[in-house]
Amino acid sequence: MSVMKNRAVLRWLVPVTAGVAVIGGGAAVGTFAAGADPALPPRSAAQLLEDLRTSRLDGLSGTVVQRADLGLPPIAALAGQATGNDLAGLVSGTHTLRVWYGGEDRQRLALVDTLGEQDILRNGRDVWTWNSRENTATHRKLPADAPERATVPATPADAADRALEAIDPTTAVTVGRTATVAGRDAYELVLTPRDKASLVHQVRIALDAKEHVPLRLQVLADGQDEPAFQVAFTQVDFRTPEADQFRFNPPPGVKVTEATEGERPGPAGKRFDKKDAEKPDVRTVGTGWTTVVVAKIGDAATGGGAKPRADAPDAQMLGQVLGDLPKVSGDWGSGRLLSGKLFSVLLTDDGRVIAGLVTPERLYEAAKG
Repeated sequence: MSVMKNRAVLRWLVPVTAGVAVIGGGAAVGTFAAGADPALPPRSAAQLLEDLRTSRLDGLSGTVVQRADLGLPPIAALAGQATGNDLAGLVSGTHTLRVWYGGEDRQRLALVDTLGEQDILRNGRDVWTWNSRENTATHRKLPADAPERATVPATPADAADRALEAIDPTTAVTVGRTATVAGRDAYELVLTPRDKASLVHQVRIALDAKEHVPLRLQVLADGQDEPAFQVAFTQVDFRTPEADQFRFNPPPGVKVTEATEGERPGPAGKRFDKKDAEKPDVRTVGTGWTTVVVAKIGDAATGGGAKPRADAPDAQMLGQVLGDLPKVSGDWGSGRLLSGKLFSVLLTDDGRVIAGLVTPERLYEAAKG
């Protein structure tokens, strides 16, 4: 049976695709400031890395804009509708988010669009999700002995953490131009892969000249002059937000669901059980910027994976889009190929997703293993 008929593909394509977009590179960002570059005292790459390592963030609030131009078909938005995860659409198009940070156990993120708002809040052990369109909310109590952060889309700082993990002999680190981001002066740290097989040309991180916090992160694809994926503050305030910002007060008429043990709240206020949260078998091939992720998502020959929900007609539309992807084959087998500016994804007919910031030829090599 074709991999396109395996429901697990629909559930895992977007997370895997979004994941490889930050392997060694993080998210990308465009330029949100105009005018002359600010005059700042010279800083070496080593000094900027030390500034970043020793920076301390007690509080923050602001507006973040994400922009993605990955050269892909409209799969991400469709997958979000088909799986009940509207936040999955953040890997395509332009999105505005409001963020608040009050410490390790106090965070809030709000995704605002023309049809409503979705919030994720963490206040101590309490995690809430809320969907204004459906007027639904889910509450989860975190275990006292296993503190964790709420899962939210990357801010510039989150993306920079992942990008900086790539600094090793495979990466050249230099200082770029100064910039003005969200009205603040910033230095620019530039990461350049040494391995020419990577589709990533550069990762650029703009650091606040005073607070040393990432304000903007930018990834350029090989051969491209404009960023392929963007995330940056357009407004930022480094004062600690008031405690009320992290308290969820259910609006009138809201349907509240309490997540029990083994469940987690979904971004749209929906519940997921353990089966939904199971991750496929995942391994990596290669190192550095040319790392390839291989995920086993089910037995395509037996039609593994859950069947599409009856109330999710967009799942059929998504399946059709995936089915329109080019067919490819070789001594590794057969499947479908999704290729963009920054990465390639191979969906094999034997139930694997193989992805990386590399050319399709690298994926075919990994598929032989």
